Amino acid sequence: MENKIKRTYICKDVNACLVDETIPEGYRPAVGDVAVFEVIKLGKHKTIQGDNKRNITIVPGDRIMAAFGTRYATEQFEGYVPEHLNQDLHILGAGGTVGIIASMHIKYKEVGPTILKFKGLVKDHFGTIINTKAISPKQPPFFTGAAAAATRVVLSVGSSMDSGKTTTAGYLVRGLKNAGVQVAFIKLTGTIYTKDSDLVNDLGADAVSDFGDFGYPSTYMCSEQELLNLYEGTLQKVLTVKPDYVVMEIADGLYERETKMLLNSRTFKDTIETVFFSAGDSLSAINGVETLHRWGLFPIGISGMLTTSPLLIREVQENTYVPVYTIDQLSNGDSALSILSPHLIQATN
Repeated sequence: MENKIKRTYICKDVNACLVDETIPEGYRPAVGDVAVFEVIKLGKHKTIQGDNKRNITIVPGDRIMAAFGTRYATEQFEGYVPEHLNQDLHILGAGGTVGIIASMHIKYKEVGPTILKFKGLVKDHFGTIINTKAISPKQPPFFTGAAAAATRVVLSVGSSMDSGKTTTAGYLVRGLKNAGVQVAFIKLTGTIYTKDSDLVNDLGADAVSDFGDFGYPSTYMCSEQELLNLYEGTLQKVLTVKPDYVVMEIADGLYERETKMLLNSRTFKDTIETVFFSAGDSLSAINGVETLHRWGLFPIGISGMLTTSPLLIREVQENTYVPVYTIDQLSNGDSALSILSPHLIQATN
C-alpha cells in the first residue's frame, strides 16, 4: 500500500511509518497530523506538489499522504481542520494541506474543490500519530529578536492575495544581487507550496526559507507567538549566508488575520528596517499606504500589479508622495541600492 501512496510536499520528512485505518475514539485532527486519503472527485486541484517539489497528477482512486491544516486565500479557499473524519474532505492547498472548505471564490463555484475520503492515520512504529510540526528536523526557536538584529529586514506586504508581493520581493532581490550584495528571502505566512520561494531563489537569492521548513501546513490561525517564533527560525536559517538584506513577504492582504496581527505588533515592527507595498490598483495603493501609516509603518515604495498600467502608475503618483517602482527599476542594481540606502542610513542614525 505504501508504495502506491503519492506523498505531498508537507510530508517530505515522514519516513518509516504505518497506516492505521481505525479512528481512535474521540479523536479530533490537529494541524499537522498526517493521514492517507483517497481521491474521490477532482475539482480545483488536479495535481499535488510532491515531496521532491515535482507536481504530481492525481486521478480518482489515487491515495495521497497529506496533513490536516487551514487556509485563508481570498482568491481561492477558506478552510479549517475537520471536527470528524466521516465526511467529505477537501484539498485546501497543493502542497498537502487538507481540511473542510468553509467558503470559496465564485470562480471555483462550478468546479469546486477536489474531494477526498479519509483512509487512515499515519503513525510511527510506536503507534503515535505523526505530526509534521513535531517531526520537523528543526523546531522554531523562541523569538528573541537577535536574528533580525543581525541583518536588515525589508518587508513586502500588499493589498490582497495576488497583488504582486512576491514579484516585488523577487525583483528587489534580483536588484540587490545585481548590486553585488548578499540577500536572502523568507516567506513568513501562507499555505505550504514552494512556488514563491522557488521564484525568488531563481531570481538570485543566496538563501530562502519559509514556514513550511518547520512543518507548518499553513499559518492561518497561528498565535502571534507562533508567528514570531517562525520569524526567528526562518531568519536564523538564512543568516548562514550572512545576508546584507533579508527580503520578507507576508501573505495575503493587510486585513488578513495574521498579517494584521503582525503589522500591529510593536515587537514585530521594531525589527523591520523598511517596507514595500504592492497593490493591484490605485485606490488600494493609496488606501493601503494610509492604513500602514495608521499602524505606524511608512512604506518607501509602491509596486505590484498596478505597475503593469501606466495610467494606474500616474494615478498613484498624483495622489501620494510614496514613489512607484516597476520591476525593471527594482531589478536594476544601482536603482535598488539607491531606493534602499537613504532609508537604511536614516534608520541607523
